[in-house]
Amino acid sequence: MSATRPAPESVRFQPPWDAALVLADGAVFRGTGFGANVDALGEAVFTTTMTGYQEVATDPSFRGQIVCMTYPLIGNYGVNPTDDESRRPWIAGMIVREACGHPSNWRSEGSFHSYLEDAGIPAISGIDTRAVTRHIREAGDIRAALVRHAAGLSDADLVSMARRAPLPGEGDVVGEVIADEVARFGDGNGPHIVVIDCGVKRNIVESFVQRGAQVTVVPYGTPFADISALGPDGVVVSPGPGDPANLDDGLDAVNATLESGLPYFGICLGHQLLARSIGAQTSKLKFGHRGGNHPVYDLDNGMVSITAQNHGYYVERDSFPSDSPWKVAMVNLNDGTVEGLRNSERAVISVQFHPEASPGPWDSGILFDEFLSMIEKRSQRV
Repeated sequence: MSATRPAPESVRFQPPWDAALVLADGAVFRGTGFGANVDALGEAVFTTTMTGYQEVATDPSFRGQIVCMTYPLIGNYGVNPTDDESRRPWIAGMIVREACGHPSNWRSEGSFHSYLEDAGIPAISGIDTRAVTRHIREAGDIRAALVRHAAGLSDADLVSMARRAPLPGEGDVVGEVIADEVARFGDGNGPHIVVIDCGVKRNIVESFVQRGAQVTVVPYGTPFADISALGPDGVVVSPGPGDPANLDDGLDAVNATLESGLPYFGICLGHQLLARSIGAQTSKLKFGHRGGNHPVYDLDNGMVSITAQNHGYYVERDSFPSDSPWKVAMVNLNDGTVEGLRNSERAVISVQFHPEASPGPWDSGILFDEFLSMIEKRSQRV
């Protein structure tokens, strides 16, 4: 008779269905809780990325959101500190079809369950994530509650909780995710890049450091005079969470950067803030662009890139002033929304997607090289 093998940790994620995902429009999905033993309120969204659940958890742009992973098996390769995209996880909660509690990978240092538990973030498994995703596509990103102990609660009680959930666009979520202190990275002799942190991901900084640049990260809201005093060769405005229309206070630094002639690189929220600074408007998508498979068409060279995206707002294509020298340079092939801006008279790159990610696998990395080339050309003229 063969020896009895211990049951994997994943058996803990099977019935009874003691937890619930509840949407404000009355939809209730019951499943099994894992992660932290607490409830969560936030905005229910979905992402189509097939891997990178740890990167999703630590992406500041997901602040205040309960994220549905459309890929069915989550946690199978475990977690490790190298894959964190920032100093801590930011998601409000996570929804998965099947949670693997017995990861197998040489880099793994623990289970995703324990990782979320340590971070105080609840999750739910055993959910039909296809049904949740289809529902969000019809209803739009929506207020939601993730309730860990829902067995004794009626659907009406649960829905009442969901309707009280805050949305990221209603508050200052950028202020919640940025670091207060100035941080410096890189010891190369290359150009000095100042990154305005709206919720920056580590791989954006690393993408410049790997190319020999020195990087200084400053909090969003830092006056341009302080930025200029650092002696930057170029300025990057990072991605971040929430509604760009709520961020009036930091637009002065964006405007001043453009007026100074310093090369400017706006990524995601940084792209939206650029658009606002030149007179364009932003609006909320019905359901956001979140995933690693979004095709973007470059109107200048006819190339299509597969991009990673994570945003719930977009730049209105018809909102630019009629006499504006700015033009739409890239569009999303799924829905035609603006993915990049250009100005032939300014050293500016503006993209709605995340060039530091690698879904293409490296389609967009060239943008960092292009930005550094802009800096070099400017230094030769000065």
